[in-house]
Amino acid sequence: MKPFRMLGRSIRDAFKSSVRNFSLSLASISCITITLIIVAVAIIASVNVEKVTKKLEKDLTIVVFMENDTTDKEIEHTKEMFSKIKNIDTYEFKSKLTVKEEMKQESEILGTVLDTFNTDESPLKDTFQIKVKDVLNIGETAKTIENLDKVAVVRYGEGMVEKLIKAFSSIEKVTYGIVIALVLVTMFLIINTIKLTISTRKREISIMRLVGASNFTIKTPFIIEGMILGIFGSIVPILLTVFGYRAFYDHFGGHLFSRVIVLIKPEPFTYMIALIVFGIGILVGMIGSASAVKKYLKV
Repeated sequence: MKPFRMLGRSIRDAFKSSVRNFSLSLASISCITITLIIVAVAIIASVNVEKVTKKLEKDLTIVVFMENDTTDKEIEHTKEMFSKIKNIDTYEFKSKLTVKEEMKQESEILGTVLDTFNTDESPLKDTFQIKVKDVLNIGETAKTIENLDKVAVVRYGEGMVEKLIKAFSSIEKVTYGIVIALVLVTMFLIINTIKLTISTRKREISIMRLVGASNFTIKTPFIIEGMILGIFGSIVPILLTVFGYRAFYDHFGGHLFSRVIVLIKPEPFTYMIALIVFGIGILVGMIGSASAVKKYLKV
């Protein structure tokens, strides 16, 4: 029972200290709130960018057009050559007739035009649709394929694809870096807030030492106070995360700028981000307070 009484007393003292030093507590909570809002936005942005990058990598296809006079035997030989190229993950072959049928289903007018050509005169070509393992090496893979016999044209959005993937990867790294930096800034703010609080309670701490209070007893209220500041500081960011992202998602219809950039659905995504923000608020508050007590008081 004694540990529970000590914990209850520490919580009570922490709340009293927060109220007694209301202006400092409010300043700290405000800083934590602003920082956690930016952290939440950075996490949401980085996760969405990561999803878009993975989707681009998954959907990216090299289209290989074969020459018109390519025989079935040469098609089989080309397939064998594909199996020797390490960066090729999967491939799908589509004959002229298959391509023609697909185009006829998409457009009745186009189908009528294609029907005027016989097999030998058809402008369509046998094609391969290829998925690669590493999109950053897609250019090199495309060049290797282009040098194969009976390959007429290779297309994959050359130039633009590599730049787009690299841009998204850079954005993802930057946003994660921002999250880490902001967490460290939040800890710094809490440490300084707790230091100011401690400086106003030196006499009280001296009395606690004189009556034989342990280091644990002295430190616990400050650590709990940091946790309380973190909890209150995370309330507004959590609400903005849950309701703000839902409004943002609905406003843009689940897509940003184009159908290529698909946003993550709000539920349960926002609840997970809210838990992360809440956890960061508590941990940063407790770690910041513990650090301030340890370094400043040297108890």
